[in-house]
Amino acid sequence: MADRGRVAVLISGRGSNMAALIYAARANDCPYEVALVSGDRPDAPGLALAKAEGVEVTPLDARALGKGYWDELQSALDSAKVDLVALAGFMRIIPDAFVDRWQGRMINIHPSLLPRHKGLGSHAAVLAAGEDSTGATVHLVTSDLDSGETLGQVEVAVLDGDTPETLAERVLIAEHQLYPRVLAEYAARPFDAGWIEAQVDRLARQLPEIGRKTSHGSPGWTVGGEKGKLFAILADRHHGEDAVGLLVKASGPDEMTGLIEAQPELYYWPKYYGASGWLALKLNRRDIDWDQVADWLERSWNACARPRLTKLRRIADEF
Repeated sequence: MADRGRVAVLISGRGSNMAALIYAARANDCPYEVALVSGDRPDAPGLALAKAEGVEVTPLDARALGKGYWDELQSALDSAKVDLVALAGFMRIIPDAFVDRWQGRMINIHPSLLPRHKGLGSHAAVLAAGEDSTGATVHLVTSDLDSGETLGQVEVAVLDGDTPETLAERVLIAEHQLYPRVLAEYAARPFDAGWIEAQVDRLARQLPEIGRKTSHGSPGWTVGGEKGKLFAILADRHHGEDAVGLLVKASGPDEMTGLIEAQPELYYWPKYYGASGWLALKLNRRDIDWDQVADWLERSWNACARPRLTKLRRIADEF
């Protein structure tokens, strides 16, 4: 599969979830590859398994490196050109600065149905609470423990006579099914036109008096309500183009040509629309800068809005 996401898996032990991710990545249609395995213990058994399976391994000793550990880990991630970080039994508290650097690009699997039973000892907590089910959760990593956005869950029944150990065994089986599937879905997001449209819609609706209508079958956003003027259009591989492009208004052909020549990986001249002053931004990319997209949406909104609206917005911005 072209343009597979490069994933680093961080472990502290035997790495059974790591192994599940590695083997799932061997499917021809898997949207990710495990590009690196590392962790905080150079003697973690999972490192030997990853190496035997042909995955690049960077052993790091967090205890010996001290505060320099996180810089060494970041250097390894940079060298491997990692897109996403998957925690798989990584038992170290992660500093806020590192979490912020990987915001939206680091995920974890936790052995409970979050938000119930965060942290360690989840199986014992489930049994102590007398619950009849538990499970596993894949979530985004944030500075708050086990509190990031839930990406997927699987439920596991609690049986009579279960101990924390017997329950953990069955939950682990469920984890091995859940983690590769959710990681694959998340790694494929940047190329999913529906997900891209939702991100554009979220940004566009931060602007005043936004409406929605189509342009030749493509979803668009208007300024001035539903019957207003189009200021953005999402062209999903329009007329054979290999891009999910956001069409916005540029200042003219000179700017469009200059941007396309300087950054052809980001900008292109959309068929049929380009002649009318529409510039296209390629959004089906892993490294898309959504702040830049928001800036273009605002600029295009200003170019298409009536003077009354732009004047009111300028006044509001002054307060």
